[in-house]
This record gives sequence, C-alpha cells and structure tokens, in this order.
Amino acid sequence: MTARILLAALLSIASATADADASGLVVGVSDGDTLTVLEADHSQRRIRLAGIDAPEKSQAFGDRSKRALSDCAFGRQAVLVGSKVDRYGRLVAKVVVGGVDCNLRQVALGLAWHYKDYEREQLAEDRAAYATAESEARDRRSGLWRDDEPLAPWAYRRDRR
Repeated sequence: MTARILLAALLSIASATADADASGLVVGVSDGDTLTVLEADHSQRRIRLAGIDAPEKSQAFGDRSKRALSDCAFGRQAVLVGSKVDRYGRLVAKVVVGGVDCNLRQVALGLAWHYKDYEREQLAEDRAAYATAESEARDRRSGLWRDDEPLAPWAYRRDRR
C-alpha cells in the first residue's frame, strides 16, 4: 500500500511539473513585465513575468523597460516556466528565450525590481539571482537606479488609487 501511495505521489508531481512548462511565440509586449504568447493551438495567452515588477508605462523608464523586454523576447519562441494564474487571468511565469531568463535580464538591466512580495514563490536559486541582479544594478546605477529616488511600481499604483 505504501509503495502505491508513493508511486501516485511521484506521478502527481511529474504531471504537475509537465503541466507547469509551456511554450509559444511571443507576439506582443504590453510593458516591461507582461507579454502575449501564441501557443501551438493558435490561442493567445497573456503572461505576467514572475518575480519582477517593472515600471508602469506612464512612469519613468516604463518605455525603456518595455523595449528591453521586447528586445529579449518579441518574435521569438519562449519557454514559460510556471503554473500560477493571477487575478487577471494571466499565467505568472519565468520567460526563457534562447536560454536567457528574460525576467532576470530585466532586473539586471535596472529596468525592473525584484518583486520581494512574491519571492517565496520563486525557486531558491532564482530568488538569489534576482536579488543579486537588483543589488548590482543599484550599485552600477543602471536604468531606473539612475534616479535619486525611483518610485516602485507597486507604490505608484497605490498612490494613483
């Protein structure tokens, strides 16, 4: 009986892992942390990049952040690693294009924050890499870190309500 339960648990984990990864062609970039993927069945799926929060379009560096994500992913095949769906129906995922973690790239360029409110949802190695990338971008004063007091997007959204 115990072996059967263990086997069922392992199969469940394997199935969940297989379902967690998807792929598709990136056909749209809305901003620095949201894009649209065309899946194999020709349906479009909106993706929210996991572990980061980029400036809103109307914020300083909003356009640069969007361009950087477009440079990383637009028109290319992307692997989507994640299974969470946010309250807007978007898949929350790490977006990998040609072996490059576009989420991490956004943070390393200084065009997104490592979103600490959701870091518990990241793998330990991603959490560490994103935190280090943000710290290094701050130290270099890259991207949005050039501003003396950059306003985090979550604070910007809160202030606009």
